[in-house]
Amino acid sequence: MKTNSTIMRLTQYAGLACSLLISFSSLAQTDGRAILEQVEENQRATTDSAFNRIQLSSCRFGLQNNQITCAERPRIKAIESVGINTGTSQRDTQSISIVLEPSAERGVGMLNYNYDDPAMDNETWLYLSALGQVKRIASGNSDDDSEAASIFGSEFTTEDQDTGKLDDYQISIIEETTEAGRDVWKIETIPNAERARKTRYARTVHYIDKERYVVLRADMYDSQGREIKRLLASRVEQINGTWIARSLTMMNLVANRLSNMAILEINTGLDIPEQFLTPRTLTDVAFREAELSRLRAQVD
Repeated sequence: MKTNSTIMRLTQYAGLACSLLISFSSLAQTDGRAILEQVEENQRATTDSAFNRIQLSSCRFGLQNNQITCAERPRIKAIESVGINTGTSQRDTQSISIVLEPSAERGVGMLNYNYDDPAMDNETWLYLSALGQVKRIASGNSDDDSEAASIFGSEFTTEDQDTGKLDDYQISIIEETTEAGRDVWKIETIPNAERARKTRYARTVHYIDKERYVVLRADMYDSQGREIKRLLASRVEQINGTWIARSLTMMNLVANRLSNMAILEINTGLDIPEQFLTPRTLTDVAFREAELSRLRAQVD
């Protein structure tokens, strides 16, 4: 009887331990999801009736005195970006970005529609002024050779700028640690089977500032477990009550190239007509310049 009693107690303890483990796993999933939701809300704040000026620079990188530096003269682009939040609860985003400099690329543009609903694929239109053509790129293509579109030839892709679709990921808090001298949550996201067919990243580890809900670092891994890209954020500032990283550096660890996206100006609460966020703006120069002049007048 003692033996049976002991077995029963051990079974109860094992069951309790299993229940606690399941509860902790569920809590980590729930908390991790809630944290990423708040991060995305902050990101959407920069595209809410917004007109931003951006400097995008790219180069091949190397190490010098144990510091990462450009090994060549960077290619620099000046960009104006316009965005609005739409859809249910304003969780969808429409944005358009136009290159101003260098002059040889002036007018090159990209239009993005990001949908929060996992059932809807994000859409991208790319306009090359030299060719006078618009190319529509629908994300979610399951072809083996399909990749997210590069943002103006940089190491950033349209996928890297996505928000929403958190239902497509298994989300868990790995640990609480520090990054860049800040207390952070280390959160792992793993795509489900459907999302895995649409992304290069088999796993991403995010370092989220616990106080400011900003991604300070993100490590992206391929299906072989190799880290292929790394995002580093800096110049975190509070703008209109929201913490925003104004400098983002994307490192391509396979090609040894990096791109820095510096947000020079952030202007929100502007009057932006929805018809400006359409493919017409990419090709109709007179319409685009007239609308951009009106937006510039609101902030200059």
